[in-house]
Amino acid sequence: MGSYRYSHKRLSAVFASSKVLGFNDASKIVLMSDCHRGDGSHTDTFAHNYTIYYSALKHYYNSGYTYIELGDCDEMWKNKSLPEISRIYVGIFRLLARFHTEDRLHIIFGNHDIEKREPKSREHLKSYYASHIDSHEPLFENIDIHEGMILRNIGTGQEIFLVHGHQGSLLDDRLWKVTRFVVRHITRRLEMVGFKDITSAAKNNFKKHRVERRISNWAAKNNQLTIAGHTHRPTCSPDPAALYYNAGSCVHPNCITCIEIENGKLSLYKWVVKSREDGSLYVDKQLIAVPRRLL
Repeated sequence: MGSYRYSHKRLSAVFASSKVLGFNDASKIVLMSDCHRGDGSHTDTFAHNYTIYYSALKHYYNSGYTYIELGDCDEMWKNKSLPEISRIYVGIFRLLARFHTEDRLHIIFGNHDIEKREPKSREHLKSYYASHIDSHEPLFENIDIHEGMILRNIGTGQEIFLVHGHQGSLLDDRLWKVTRFVVRHITRRLEMVGFKDITSAAKNNFKKHRVERRISNWAAKNNQLTIAGHTHRPTCSPDPAALYYNAGSCVHPNCITCIEIENGKLSLYKWVVKSREDGSLYVDKQLIAVPRRLL
């Protein structure tokens, strides 16, 4: 019960301090979580989905979507340097910078990139190194980093709470420095020889279910539609009574998942690589759950 009380208290505090972003049925919003962009090494779980993610991100930029990251989109537990991550994935960060310039980018931090809430880390978000021109280019100047956000329908007043979800775990929340030490200095080395990261909610089924139950319980108690990440398990129920949803992650073995909010509906999609009859490859978007109509 103590753990439930802790999670409820933390989620309520985040909700109370969340920035409110208005939207309506004409708005186009995409939510992605848990990209875990890394350093390009063989322990970088994002690297194998780079092409899929970049293709999806480019589609959403060209289609006029607002892009919201739900946390853990940069892997700061295994990697100490955010500039190194932006250097490896310069094409992605250049596109994210265009979102930001047009006021279409919002960032929520998770436990793996919790450092983004600190002024020192935000200095690294001001620019990125563009190796092709050997200079630093503007990145996310004057951007606000949030622990939570509230999407509010300006027509109906319905609110959607956005949060990463690590607040459902004491170890990943208050004790995050301890867990980061284990991941950075022990787990990463074990991953190099094939072991799984048991500290991760995504790779530990018991921890995954426990975190999801706590967030779902909070959502039900507060009658609050909530979208999270953290556990990497995409969830989107068409039941209008359902209150907990999850955007999944961008580090699935063969796809990335995301949630779109458009035309008054909430829809869960996955992006995958497919092949044509001639053997050529292309990136395709597939609906994987019946859309839920918002109020």
